[in-house]
Amino acid sequence: METPDVPGALALVDPARTEGRLELDQASYFLSKIELRRGQAPTTAPWRTPLFIATSYITADAAEYFGLPRNRTVIMGSHIEV
Repeated sequence: METPDVPGALALVDPARTEGRLELDQASYFLSKIELRRGQAPTTAPWRTPLFIATSYITADAAEYFGLPRNRTVIMGSHIEV
């Protein structure tokens, strides 16, 4: 299995196929993150909700996974009640 390298892949893009040369040393990257919260509505069995929320916290760090520079990565998030 390959590890994605977004900046490396962007460096391979032909400038003739874009609006010009990409300035990768100045590029900003945007990621989204969804945080799950326990809601009041009984949507699942009582023991499943905390387990589901707990497993959502053990996901891989997306910026690290895609090889994005931390100082130029913006992470925007939202909350969903389960």
